[in-house]
Amino acid sequence: MMTTVAVQTDAPVTERDSFRRFVWICLALAGVKLAIQVAGNAVAQHMGYGIFRDEMYYLMCGRRLAFGYVDQPPMVALQARLTEILFGYDHMATLRLISGIAGAAKVFLTGALVWAIGLAIGTGSRRFAAALAMLGVIGAGVYMGIDSYLSMNSFDPVIWMTCTLALIRIATVYETPGSERLVRFWWIVLGVSAGLGLENKASEVFYLVPVLIALLLSPQRKMLASRWFGVSVLVIVALGLPNLLWQIHYHFPTLEWLVDVSHTDKDVKLPPLQFLNAQFMMLTPWTIVLWLSGVIWLLVSKAAKPLRFLGVLYLVFLPMMMALHAKDYYLAPIYPVYFAAGAVWRLPANRRSGFRNGLAGVYAVLLVLGTLLILPLSMPVLTPQRFLAFTKALHFQPKDSENHAATILPQFYADRFGWQEMVEKVGRIYNSLPPEERAVTGIFAGNYGQASAINVLGAKYGLPVAISGHQNYWLWGWHGYTGQEMIIITEATPAEMAQYYASCNVADVRDNPLAMPWEKGPIYLCHGRITSYAADWKDEKYYH
Repeated sequence: MMTTVAVQTDAPVTERDSFRRFVWICLALAGVKLAIQVAGNAVAQHMGYGIFRDEMYYLMCGRRLAFGYVDQPPMVALQARLTEILFGYDHMATLRLISGIAGAAKVFLTGALVWAIGLAIGTGSRRFAAALAMLGVIGAGVYMGIDSYLSMNSFDPVIWMTCTLALIRIATVYETPGSERLVRFWWIVLGVSAGLGLENKASEVFYLVPVLIALLLSPQRKMLASRWFGVSVLVIVALGLPNLLWQIHYHFPTLEWLVDVSHTDKDVKLPPLQFLNAQFMMLTPWTIVLWLSGVIWLLVSKAAKPLRFLGVLYLVFLPMMMALHAKDYYLAPIYPVYFAAGAVWRLPANRRSGFRNGLAGVYAVLLVLGTLLILPLSMPVLTPQRFLAFTKALHFQPKDSENHAATILPQFYADRFGWQEMVEKVGRIYNSLPPEERAVTGIFAGNYGQASAINVLGAKYGLPVAISGHQNYWLWGWHGYTGQEMIIITEATPAEMAQYYASCNVADVRDNPLAMPWEKGPIYLCHGRITSYAADWKDEKYYH
């Protein structure tokens, strides 16, 4: 007599097996994200957009590697140095490739968060939910923007989401018998990620402090009793120590810079309601269906109780940023976790719930269409003239996070114009001098963008090193220049220049109509500095 054995098709799978089901779709959509960033930068260069102001500064920091800089920790300088060694800086697609890869990693991690949340609440793998969450992140305008140029901003979400993934896994298994090795692993992952985050951007503190508060305010505070939490903190301190020692050595220049900026009107300070509206706009309005529902679900759902601290985290983080008058995009790195939570909540566990799955499918199509619509507002893939026509047709004017005079283009686009023309003009002035004069002539720039443009783009004109009092250029010093003869790039008037030099003549004018206002103005050829740079360099400091 034969017996039949029923096979349960929905039998539980191991965590490793469930994650394998996610890997391919996560890799595929991460690849789509990378393709968008690379193609977008190639198109931007074809449309006439050049290298961005900050990118040239980071390249110069990369040529002077240190454990810190006035306005950033060292990781972006390492990124810039590696990029220049591998690819140079002439092609925008390769100059920004590492940031594009970071953007792809963010998309992959969003899918991984869906997997981790599914395990935490006991619903298992949800590949369509992962796809939905990743499409939301791909289509969020702020991520397209920050992943489209060489900077530390593209790595912030990667670091924060790695930390969050580690916390979710710890919260899921820390009370499970025999999970000591897994808990230990994820605490170390958290420590390494957070420590590297401190070497990437000081705003990592604005993530770590609210996370700690959220854990203390939730039942998951028991996680902190683990001795591996203490080990994780030690790892964070050890990895953050080099930059701290650099700050101590130079008398905390980053703190001085932040205090100086806080006493000016440089940054736009938004009241609470406008700050909240800025969150909707930077993530693009139609993605609110995902991320806001994710926040609410984490706060109120019984199923999400093991992850309640993630909802509390947002309630701590958002008011803190409002109170500090932070830039609106400082919250951007935290949102992928809410995209993931919203996707998990919106898709039913029961595969036969066709109506809600159908709505989710329609919404996924809308996310794809929205990505195409928002692309020109996040990356400069249209010529300036077509971009202006596009924004006019949408009745939408992009807002800058800094106060400045009116410009034709948003600052994120305008700061890609005028550099090559400025360097060419300085090159003509310098090379028109007799050889004996060129031997003693230096270049002084009013800001780090101008100085970095000379130093990065000026080699083919034989230009000497440009100096400046702005940001880390002040720490790099005056390069031995006495001021005997100088080419000066500044907004100052001839009367103001007469206070410092025996004679100054306007040798040329910076006049690119698409550039920022402070990148238009005279280029002076000056002689006979009244007081040497060595004597009054302390007065040239400009942290802003």
